Amino acid sequence: MKRLIVHLLLLLPVFYLAIRILIIEDLAEPVKYIYTVTGVSATVILFFSICISMIKDKINLMKFRRAIGLYGFFYAFLHLINFSIFDAQLDFEFIVKETIDKPFIYLGMIAFFILLFMSITSIKSLYKKYNSHHRFIYLALILITIHFLMAQKTIDLDSICYIGIILIIGYYKLLQKIVQNNKF
Repeated sequence: MKRLIVHLLLLLPVFYLAIRILIIEDLAEPVKYIYTVTGVSATVILFFSICISMIKDKINLMKFRRAIGLYGFFYAFLHLINFSIFDAQLDFEFIVKETIDKPFIYLGMIAFFILLFMSITSIKSLYKKYNSHHRFIYLALILITIHFLMAQKTIDLDSICYIGIILIIGYYKLLQKIVQNNKF
């Protein structure tokens, strides 16, 4: 039952997106809306995936961490597909030009390829071999944060709150590592 609830919660953004685009159809700029929903969903889910170890004493979701991370990758993949198909219309020249003209795009692509590597190596047989490489999630999250802030073009209260939450998570993850390393 717990597994079903986790999966349904993680699928809520895609259901919401489908309802808004296909049924309600009230969006002036659906491509921009898809960027927002998929990008925010990927970011929130990926940040939550690194917080699971911090809350395991209260709510133990450790056995769902891989699935949660894969859902984060899924939404990042939808974000990239939105750019490649709906925005760039599979025009490789346009994609290259946009990437060169807008540095936040290549930061997002680097983060995506890190997530792609992690999703491929999350298979049990590969995870044992590449477990230490999964620490690159922190680099991907830094790149995603910079990607998000550069895409916004302005820093508003929401962006400041976002940065604050990221700094708090980073502080607690660092504190958790220090405590783990000092245990005898």
